Amino acid sequence: MSDDVLQRLAAVIHSRRAENAAKSYTRELLDAGPERCARKLGEEAIETLIAALGPDARALTREAADLLYHLLVLLEARQIPLSNVMAELESRMGTSGLTEKAARETKPQ
Repeated sequence: MSDDVLQRLAAVIHSRRAENAAKSYTRELLDAGPERCARKLGEEAIETLIAALGPDARALTREAADLLYHLLVLLEARQIPLSNVMAELESRMGTSGLTEKAARETKPQ
């Protein structure tokens, strides 16, 4: 599987804005707005957590895929490009997680 699968999925999700909501679950979510997308992401996060605590690796894999999909839908609903998230991750590479977290806590929001 290609490394750019998240980019391709984000592009498909973006293209769903133009599709018929009756035929596209993604369009239905986008039409419902960011709050609905965020709630759905939360549901998927809980399902992922439950799967992570169980013995079934395949169940965790499926839930993790659902979680990533719903994160991308939420980003699209908020019009935040995946490339922004990837750039943020890139900027953190090579930095200790503890150092990066401490720097975020001292920055004004």
